[in-house]
Amino acid sequence: MNASKNDTDLNLELYKKLYLIRRSEEKIIEHYNEDEMKTPMHMSMGSEAIAVGVCHALKATDQVFGFYRSHAIYLAKTQDTDDFFAEMYGRDTARLKGKGGSMHLCAPETGFMGTSAIVSSIIPVAAGAAFANQQLNNKRIVVVFLGDGALDEGAFWETINVACLMKLPLIFICEDNGLAVHTSGPQRHGYASITDIVGKFNCHVFREESTDAEVIYELMGEAITSLRDTQRPSFVHLKYYRYLEHVGINQDFDTGYRSREEFNEWYEIDPVLLMRKKLLRIGLTEEKIKACESQISQRIDDSIARAKAARFAEKAEIYNGVFA
Repeated sequence: MNASKNDTDLNLELYKKLYLIRRSEEKIIEHYNEDEMKTPMHMSMGSEAIAVGVCHALKATDQVFGFYRSHAIYLAKTQDTDDFFAEMYGRDTARLKGKGGSMHLCAPETGFMGTSAIVSSIIPVAAGAAFANQQLNNKRIVVVFLGDGALDEGAFWETINVACLMKLPLIFICEDNGLAVHTSGPQRHGYASITDIVGKFNCHVFREESTDAEVIYELMGEAITSLRDTQRPSFVHLKYYRYLEHVGINQDFDTGYRSREEFNEWYEIDPVLLMRKKLLRIGLTEEKIKACESQISQRIDDSIARAKAARFAEKAEIYNGVFA
């Protein structure tokens, strides 16, 4: 395989983001049992290529909304490990002063508009932002991430209907791991294909099962181009496998609803390892890759140290940033 310098640069940038997310979550696992991070963790391991591929295709001014499994999305959009770990540790140095936790991350100045722990609740909010951008004619695109479980809620269908009707600059990213907590798609869906049903709406529909962040990045480029050319929303259906339990830092293959063999098959195409192998194949040296990994790991360790050293917010902070 002969890769151009641009291809190599792109894949290296994608790998840095993939590794940043994976290493950050590995550090959460390493430190979580110290009981200093009080927030419940919905881990992103296995889905990193989706967040990285999607967010890398966006402009800095484009806006992103996410759901409770938010680590990969937040880090792919912001790359801000200082704020991320300060929030995980509930410290005053975080933007949200520890009031958001893992499931309610927010950094609007970077275009990361927020996440919600209530299934599908962020989807109509994203449509509202897309409508505002449409009215302002500022050319911003809004991307909303959702799990396949969100398709079981009326909020999704109402929102995609109004987005198509009003031709909103909105892209739906469906992260499909085939499960709503522990319940599989066929046990929940009265239809065979998500994309067939969504395709009945006046929107562009894309589907991909690859765990290669570059493939997702290119597909996202198509979704953006289609939206801009036609003023019609896009729906992007992407498959992945959730490595850990629904909420928590452990594996759960002994609970009976899925098998370790299934995990082993998906791990053969792990998004981080896949991109690392690609970098070696297209000419980057092991030393160059390790140097990048070491730099990222040190950055994460420094962020954790700063978070642990920071103080908690004053009690009065609980009254700031509320509506009434």
